[in-house]
Amino acid sequence: MRQDTRATLLNSAEDLVRRRGFDGVSFADLADGIGIRKASIHYHFATKGDLSLALIDRYRVVFLDRLAAINANTTSASARLLAFLDLYRIAAEAGRSLCLCVALSVTQQALPAETRNLLAQFHRDVAAWLETVFRLAQSDGTVRAVTDPRAEAQAALAQVEGAQIMARSAADPARFEAAIDTLRNRAL
Repeated sequence: MRQDTRATLLNSAEDLVRRRGFDGVSFADLADGIGIRKASIHYHFATKGDLSLALIDRYRVVFLDRLAAINANTTSASARLLAFLDLYRIAAEAGRSLCLCVALSVTQQALPAETRNLLAQFHRDVAAWLETVFRLAQSDGTVRAVTDPRAEAQAALAQVEGAQIMARSAADPARFEAAIDTLRNRAL
């Protein structure tokens, strides 16, 4: 039962953080959302910082599994790039939400050092995966004009995360699509 409550808390907290931001979520919100006492949350997460660490730790594992699945199910760089864009598109929920990594990134000052470090590791991991995609693109030719895979990876990650922020701030999914058009149009 305790593990189910912890998972329910993490699911609820992730949804709230993605929609409101980390600063916009309290233990009272979580307690009300799943019908438990606020004090019960402290059994699973002593502080909000502990919650943030558990959230990004779980999210990182899930996201890296999704990237591994993209590798397993696609062979071309363009297919991998397009699948990656889909991950961010889906997470944006038509401009109503942000990926957890984006939501936490915009409020880093509210996060403990350990969470910030794991968030930075998440970004390094995703950028490294993207770099392999752009290296593959140099050999398979399915993404146009790749000159520096490392720089391309950093730019692509910034582009999709920024696109989510733009779509969320305008509550307009077309803003996301417009912001990623240059990436999508490079895929053959």
